[in-house]
Amino acid sequence: MSRNYKFHNKSGLYFVSFATVYWIDVFTRERYLSILASSIEYCRAKKGMELYAYCFMPSHVHLVFCSCNNDPAGLIRDFKKHTAKKVIESITENPQESRKDWLLWMFEKAGKKNPTVTKKQFWQQHNKPIELWTDKVIQQKIDYIHGNPVESGFVTDPVDWKYSSARNYHDDHTVLKIDSDGYLMGLTKR
Repeated sequence: MSRNYKFHNKSGLYFVSFATVYWIDVFTRERYLSILASSIEYCRAKKGMELYAYCFMPSHVHLVFCSCNNDPAGLIRDFKKHTAKKVIESITENPQESRKDWLLWMFEKAGKKNPTVTKKQFWQQHNKPIELWTDKVIQQKIDYIHGNPVESGFVTDPVDWKYSSARNYHDDHTVLKIDSDGYLMGLTKR
């Protein structure tokens, strides 16, 4: 798994991105996106996640977060494991999923190529964690996250993307809550 990306500072603030295997656009249905959202809520409530920015794209996720339990790697590992299981279950049980057979076949194909996977692989293994040290870099990553749906041509304004904290930064907390951005700037002084 070593790709020169590691969680070196266990209490640090991190930007992470992770994608589905083969960059498959799985998150095109509300039921799959809601699994990500409820998993984030659980991690915030029960696993010590502080979330400062996020964006769920059709094939990948971006987060700016830290772990109050000083285990960012374990937090992301558990999040990915749980969401993979739940999304695959949801795909399997969804009678309206027109791509069901193909999706499950692709996850199985990816799992067969990976000796550490027993059946299906949903997420690519790496997370690409980048520790955020300065207010300037934090703001660059948040701007990147919020601009992702615009760059992809899905919306013309970042606040129009439902599953993005760009909405939170405009006082819309209807999808997910994030932690106070005022506190965020103090993280670089830890």
